[in-house]
Order: sequence, then structure tokens, then C-alpha cells
Amino acid sequence: MSRAMHRFNLLISLIIAVSIASCSTSPTGRPQLILKSDAELEAQAAATFNAYRSTLPLTTNRAKIDFVACVAQAVVAELNPPYSDIEWELAIFEQNQINAFAMPGGKIGVYTGILEVAENEHQLAAVIGHEIAHVTAKHVNERASRGSLTGIGIEALAVIMGGGYTGGAYTASQALSAGAALGLQLPMSRGQESEADVVGLEYMAKAGFDPRAAVDLWQNMSAQGGKKPPEHLSTHPASDTRIENLISQWQKTLPIYNQAIADGKEPNCKKTWD
Repeated sequence: MSRAMHRFNLLISLIIAVSIASCSTSPTGRPQLILKSDAELEAQAAATFNAYRSTLPLTTNRAKIDFVACVAQAVVAELNPPYSDIEWELAIFEQNQINAFAMPGGKIGVYTGILEVAENEHQLAAVIGHEIAHVTAKHVNERASRGSLTGIGIEALAVIMGGGYTGGAYTASQALSAGAALGLQLPMSRGQESEADVVGLEYMAKAGFDPRAAVDLWQNMSAQGGKKPPEHLSTHPASDTRIENLISQWQKTLPIYNQAIADGKEPNCKKTWD
């Protein structure tokens, strides 16, 4: 087979795959490109999660462990199948970084630095709900699929996907040096972050956590300061934009929260350390 014919066949296969994948939609109705299998990503996530646990120090503070576990378990309990059928794993890393993440296959990582910004269980639930929403909305799969489509390597994809809660948005020069196509990748990432906010609010509200606390959380994040790139060159929405979007969801999520309280869902997750 000639090289030209081989390339043509690959192009046809890619067009067919994209056409099939384009039928997928996110929880908020946004069209998604899904090319990667869940099993493939779950295997990669498990290896990465184990590498984190073997490399980064885990906290030994029992009060912090109990607090984070209490919040995480309450949120996870509100998930639907197949995510409710997963035995979720939690790792709490003794790191000052203000960050958290969730991975396919039921992996949750929390850095102790974020506990200095999330002042109570409601604010931490906003963080954990948001991160779990990235998994249930298949954002990791979507990003990995888009990275494969554009030929972006793992290192470049890590730059596009990465970032903590403060100081984690990458500058234009960093994105370009990694080969990121701003018009394709970064707007999608901002859309996913906003979508994770919406879905995460529902998760926390169903669990009996006050969705209004998400605004307090992001005000705390914004107060952390740090040089941030313009929103159109960032993988995350600007704090003001994010807060406005969160407030716009209260009409939907507050009734969910009130019903959860009426049903007796009031997680008693308290900070007990200084």
C-alpha cells in the first residue's frame, strides 16, 4: 500500500471515529469528542495515582484525614451508576499546593494546602464535587481524545490540562511552547471547568452541602492573589466570571440543597485542627 493511500485510509478512519464520537454529549448537553476507551484511561489513571502515592508524602494528621474523607464520602454517595458502583480511593497529600484532582476509575487526590483556603466542609465539598464532575462528565477522556486528534504529546497535554486553584493557569508563552493550539484547546478547557462547576454544585447540594459556599470558596481563591494571564489565554475561567456563573445556578441548586436537608442529609464534617 502506498504511503498516500495509507494516509488516506487513516484520514477516513479518523473521520468515521470523529463522526461517531460527535454523537456524545456532556451532562449539560455540550457535544463531546470521545475517542479513548474508559478502560484505557482507568489503567493509566491507576498507574499515575499509585505513582503519586509512592512519591508524595501522605498526611498523617488524623483530623485532616477524617475531615476530607467525611466530605468525599458524602459527595460520592450521591453519584449515579456506574460511578456509584466504584470503590473510590482517596489520598491526602501533605503539600502546601492549593490543589485537588479526581481521576477515572474512582481516584481522588487532595493537597493539604487547599484546606487552608476551603474554610469549612461546604467549601471543601465544592472542590471535591467539582473534581469528581470532571470524571463523571468524561472531561479527561475528552481532553485525551482531543490531544490525540491534534497530535499533542503527553507533556503538552499535561500543560493544557494542568493547574491548581491559584497560580495554576498557564501563560500564553508556556502554552505555545508546548504546542497548544489556543483556539482549539483552551476554550474547551474553560468550558469544561465551567461545566464541572455546574455539575459539582448539584453533587454537593444533593449531599446536603450549601452550594452558596462555592462562591465563598472562589472569593478565598481570588484573595490568594498571584499573577494570572488574561482569561482568553487561560485554561480556567477568571474568578469574577466563575463566581457569576455559580450564582446563576442557585435558583436550581438551592431547592436541591433544601430537599437534601429536609431528607436529613446534613453531613457533620468539621475542621477540628488549628
